[in-house]
Amino acid sequence: MEKFINFGYNYQLLIKHLLNHVLDWKPGEKIFYRDLFNYSYADFYKRVHKLANLLESAGIKKGDMVAVMDWDSHRYLEHYFAVPMMGAILHHVNIRLAPDQMLYTINHAEDKILIVHKDFEPLITKIKASFETVKEIIYISDGDSEYSPQFETMGEYEQLLEMQKDFYDFPDFDENTIATTFYTTGTTGNPKGVYFSHRQLVLHTLVEALSFGNFGNPINVSIHDVYMPLTPMFHVHAWGMPYAATLMGLKQIYPGKYDELLVKLILQHKVTVSHCVPTILQMILDNPATANLDFSQWKVVIGGSALTKALARKAMERNIKIMSGYGLSETAPLLTLAMLKPGKENSGIEEKLDYLTRTGFPVPLTQIKVVDENMDEKPRGKNNVGEIVVRAPWLTGGYFKTEEKSKELWKGGWMHTGDIAYRDEEGYFKITDRLKDVIKTGGEWVSSLDLENMIEQSKYVAMAAVIGVPDEKWGERPVAFVVATSDAPSGEEVENSIREMLTTFVEAGKIEKWAIPNRFIIVDEIPKTSVGKLDKKLLRQIYAEKYSS
Repeated sequence: MEKFINFGYNYQLLIKHLLNHVLDWKPGEKIFYRDLFNYSYADFYKRVHKLANLLESAGIKKGDMVAVMDWDSHRYLEHYFAVPMMGAILHHVNIRLAPDQMLYTINHAEDKILIVHKDFEPLITKIKASFETVKEIIYISDGDSEYSPQFETMGEYEQLLEMQKDFYDFPDFDENTIATTFYTTGTTGNPKGVYFSHRQLVLHTLVEALSFGNFGNPINVSIHDVYMPLTPMFHVHAWGMPYAATLMGLKQIYPGKYDELLVKLILQHKVTVSHCVPTILQMILDNPATANLDFSQWKVVIGGSALTKALARKAMERNIKIMSGYGLSETAPLLTLAMLKPGKENSGIEEKLDYLTRTGFPVPLTQIKVVDENMDEKPRGKNNVGEIVVRAPWLTGGYFKTEEKSKELWKGGWMHTGDIAYRDEEGYFKITDRLKDVIKTGGEWVSSLDLENMIEQSKYVAMAAVIGVPDEKWGERPVAFVVATSDAPSGEEVENSIREMLTTFVEAGKIEKWAIPNRFIIVDEIPKTSVGKLDKKLLRQIYAEKYSS
């Protein structure tokens, strides 16, 4: 006979429950979209209900895919909630993919309806004839009353929403129901679809709020903060922060398309917390129009690519609180944050920079270790480098309809990140390279990330990317692509400055002399992927075509 019988209600961790608290706690708090629109949480909630009714009227039912192509907006936030709350699945379409890859993701996901901003009409016009499952398209005019789409649609988003009732009976269902999907931008082949359940996203949200609220040093997030994402909402749930910000009832600012309005919105609304890839922060800090602006209230988490000490120092000189965060598309994404441990608050600037630019310390409920090729855990210490493998309650179960790749991802019962790292004696992780980017020269490993970090500390360097290129004698040698600062002298002087900088690191025992790149190629810009990461695959191709002879 069973001893412990559950007579209670089988409460499921569903996304709809993230909204319950804020509607009583701060129903009047505002959500802003650019300088065009704002409304309260109470009004946001009504529109979530209206959106569910609209989608149901379009034939959407539990398990159907709803695709969104929009800039960062209040509308996108409405989809973050309404779609999964009705049991459907939100497909965050990567709007920066090439048209053929975008078409692949829409067809592969089996999207039933597409909600698309007018700015993407040229893309839709190109690929619409090849849609395999899309039955309806709703367009977003974004206040442009003169806009009329050149393809057949169900109607305009705001007009259709206005016609709906503001109550929808969101059902209870299994918390393991899939809520969202999006596609990773791999270096080879077609993009791969990852997917996340209600339970996973609720747990991710709770741990994210806990981590920033309880362990937040130097970046603490509380109910008094003003949040603005600078990571696209299509990219890994904007790092999960829209869910956490909504749970906490923060004032939220959605900037739409990233343009010259960004800085104005930061200042106008006194934005206190954002997150972005390094290139976005670099762009803001390098803009002459921001030179004399006060950023002392602003806290920024950097992810997607390594936070270099040069960028961190530049941000701190402008009174910005900054640190690294780490995760993958496959991990929803949060795994680590480079928080300062208790007692480190009063450290000197150089020691703080060292901690804040590490990959970070694991957030609660994660298991992370560094392993060798046999899956044996490596001891802690800088010299014990291996691959990061992870377990957590919010990791994708695999790649959608891609069994072999899913098995590779989860080989040995741990998710393989493809990131090469070590764990130090204090428990922090430090990524030294991507598995596919690590450089082996003369039988020794060279970290491209370490070299980039050092090169960017030269006063004439705005950005650097290091790749390995074939070498007859050594197997591979590092080559650096460099974007010079606007006040830099000639290319030869820039290279001499970099070599002098790297020599100081050699003398300090930070790198070996043979790790200094053979070549420094000065370029106007370094290519990036659709989510703002350095595109080293393309750099290797460019090197082979233009510079290898």
